Amino acid sequence: MLNTSIYYKYMKLLLLTCICSLTGTAQLRLPTFFDSHMVLQQNTSNAIWGWARPGDRVNVSASWGEELSATADESGCWKVLLPTPSHRTDETLTVSTGADKLVLRNVAIGEVWLCLGQSNMGWALRNTFTAEDDLKHAKQENLRIYKSDRQHWHEPKKDCPTGQWKVSDAESAAATSAVSWYFGSTLQRQLNVPVGIIVQAYAGTPVEGWIPWEKQDDIARSRYHKQGLDEVTLRQTGKLGIDPDSMLKQYFADLKTYHQAMANGDTMKSKNKHLMAPIITKPAKLGNQYPQHIYNAMVHPLVGYGIRGIIWYQGERNSKTVQQALAFKGQLERLIKTYREMWYTHSEGHTQSDFYFSMTQLPSWGIEQKQPVEGVEAPWAVSRQMMLELAQEMENVGMVVSIDTGSPIALHPKNKKPIGVRHACTVLREVYHKDVVGHGPYYTSHTSQGNSIVLSFDGVGKGLTKATEAPLNSFAIAGADKKWHWAQAEIKGNTVVVSSPKVAKPVAVRYAWAMNPSQQNLLYNAEGFPASPFRTDNWDLYTEGAEEVVVNKPKKRPDFVDADWPRPAMQLEE
Repeated sequence: MLNTSIYYKYMKLLLLTCICSLTGTAQLRLPTFFDSHMVLQQNTSNAIWGWARPGDRVNVSASWGEELSATADESGCWKVLLPTPSHRTDETLTVSTGADKLVLRNVAIGEVWLCLGQSNMGWALRNTFTAEDDLKHAKQENLRIYKSDRQHWHEPKKDCPTGQWKVSDAESAAATSAVSWYFGSTLQRQLNVPVGIIVQAYAGTPVEGWIPWEKQDDIARSRYHKQGLDEVTLRQTGKLGIDPDSMLKQYFADLKTYHQAMANGDTMKSKNKHLMAPIITKPAKLGNQYPQHIYNAMVHPLVGYGIRGIIWYQGERNSKTVQQALAFKGQLERLIKTYREMWYTHSEGHTQSDFYFSMTQLPSWGIEQKQPVEGVEAPWAVSRQMMLELAQEMENVGMVVSIDTGSPIALHPKNKKPIGVRHACTVLREVYHKDVVGHGPYYTSHTSQGNSIVLSFDGVGKGLTKATEAPLNSFAIAGADKKWHWAQAEIKGNTVVVSSPKVAKPVAVRYAWAMNPSQQNLLYNAEGFPASPFRTDNWDLYTEGAEEVVVNKPKKRPDFVDADWPRPAMQLEE
């Protein structure tokens, strides 16, 4: 149990420190995401909020002619709903009271997307294969980036204190999420309007951390996850003497030192890494793996900010076992519904209640596929299936396939550009109704024809094709005995006909069902989008009550050099 008197004492000190460092003696304050260079969602009413003296009249004046006011409540909070016109740039927003005034300059109005996930979403553009060439073209006045340092907290926060809006240039782009930047850059060029990407990523985080606890406490896997961390907390407290109060006290001391260093301009932690705000790692009940803690610090402050939709790249942490991967579908569905409900409510109905949500299917990782179908040692295959089902079952939910990217060794592959561009193509088609192909082939149905199974797909574009001229060798087939064999596969029109001389009466097919199927000859559409892995069967993926088998991590080799893999050319990839 946290000592509330110690907690509130330090919270009061922290709040006073933050207010003084941000606004001097002024009482009028805005969250960091309302600032110069920001992008507001066009053609809607954007929620704008902040803090002032209780009872103060706060006036909000926009250079495009809108003027609004609100009265700060007894806690100093206020909010207005600011109408925005169609896209434009170089606007000004003035927020004032009788005593204080804040002027936000170079404000753009356009399309805003929230980009969330774990380390592969946060993976910086400077660390990708194509960084050298793409950073030459990174200066884009109409692409704006907001990101904050990774933070977690045991209670919902009201701001992201380290967040900042920046115009895209070689420096800001290099440090931001590669997937998000390629997505935003492609979107901006194709729409020819300002685009804002809000990037909130935290390495190694489970989906449980991104959802408010009261929205997932009925999910068995979430309860299992929380119970395990509560047990770890008890052991840490009992054996190591690590209690929440002392760790909070140390955190606030470290935070004070951090703010002093920032105020002094000492922002470099080392040659290549900027000074990071402190985080709590122990005990587990205060850590970044605990349910809700990522949501509290990285998402909750932003709820209600005008957005068009979300792109999501997370799942590695929830795909360590088959059982965990199977539960991921329900948890991710709950996250999507929760975020939609919250944004709709806090924007007072001005953010769509079914805004678009674009997921990233996990890429290839680990030892190259050797068996026709991998089993419990390949939970990432199950995770991909769960995402495919979710994309096909939920309205306004899309998915980017990435099995032709990845690495046999590195958990953080450097080929992020295809993923970002594919997210852009998905939303260009589904959200902006542009005449582009949004995704690759998705399995829809099958029929049996003698000793063959004929597979049908949507997302075929101008037709099905193969990655290379070699035989299409990425399919497996089985009879009623559930024994899998490599299959012969042939493209016929918009179908694939699958068979094997070893299976006289086939009943099921799986495609690319492995941790790393990338070196097989994969199925694509003519526009260069890969087919999603899938299965036609509904057979059990593990034995009920069996021990959970954790995915085998590939061994690092001293001679390993990460390299990109060849893939067919894709539309809009420049």
